[in-house]
Amino acid sequence: MNAHVQPVCRHFGTCGGCTWQDMPPREYAAFKRGLVVDALTQHGLADATVAELAETGPATRRRAVFKATKEGGVVRLGFYAARSHTIVDMEECHVLTAALVRLVTGLRGMLAELLHERESAELHVTEAVNGFDLSWHGKRKPDALFAAVVARWAQKLGLARITAAGEAVIVLREPYVTFSAAQVHLPPEVFLQASHEGESILQTLVLAGIGRSKHVIDLFAGVGTFALPLAGVARVHAVDSDSAALDALLAAARATQKLKPVTVEKRDLFKLPVADAELRRFDAAVLDPPRTGASAQAKSLAKSSLSRIVYVSCNPQSFARDARSLTDGGYRMGTVTPIDQFLWSSHIELVAAFSRDRT
Repeated sequence: MNAHVQPVCRHFGTCGGCTWQDMPPREYAAFKRGLVVDALTQHGLADATVAELAETGPATRRRAVFKATKEGGVVRLGFYAARSHTIVDMEECHVLTAALVRLVTGLRGMLAELLHERESAELHVTEAVNGFDLSWHGKRKPDALFAAVVARWAQKLGLARITAAGEAVIVLREPYVTFSAAQVHLPPEVFLQASHEGESILQTLVLAGIGRSKHVIDLFAGVGTFALPLAGVARVHAVDSDSAALDALLAAARATQKLKPVTVEKRDLFKLPVADAELRRFDAAVLDPPRTGASAQAKSLAKSSLSRIVYVSCNPQSFARDARSLTDGGYRMGTVTPIDQFLWSSHIELVAAFSRDRT
């Protein structure tokens, strides 16, 4: 890289959150797309068609994990410095939504009351439609005083729910998000795509990828990011190991009009992937596994007679490995679209559709 641009954030170079903020936009887009191209090439898929980077832009990330500590009576709140456990006290952030950035100031006031001297905590925060969902992680168990302080601050800060150690401390309202017409009440700390903008791009590509399929299995379905939009056009069977997520998905489906039938199944797809015989009643499969990918499930899908498979991934390397399994099984891989949900970092989201003639 020969040229640099002026970073937009005062914390760049110290904060570990952004690595490539000083890269010119054209070089940056080529770099992010190149992560996908390189991974595919390493797995013998150099002929794959990779689209230009789909961008989501600054101030779109709706969830964050904040680190906090109190020393000398002063609260430090933000992200870790690069290769360090030193907290960079956040004064600005161009990745998070404006609402999350504003929340940080208010959280400092709450933490000044909650934290003891030299105590640390970790706050998992998601911006829902109707407020913030906050999960507290710390060594100290919340007591009555903790709950009283949180109750005073919750209304002021727009905190819909505060949980600690998996238990609700304060619930002013159940936080929810929407997928198409469905309103989904979020279990604490459930997986959600990093940005609403990136999520919308993925949903559009997934819907296009299943074509005219009428019966779809959604693997690693979570709370229904794809299952619920898909149910607008096809019957959906949603599979995941998280029972709370599946309960939320099913409740949303039942409360939403004009959806096709939705069923759910709790299953560990790493230990027990859906087999070829079980897949025969479906036209298409959608999968969005964790960063490790879905090696066993991909090998099972490769043996199936499904007409279409749509794979969503946040890791080019595990995707390329699984894509190779599918292509070795006779599937044709369509265009791979990289989506920049993780701005100025080395992480990238992507989606691709696979097809073959049904036998």
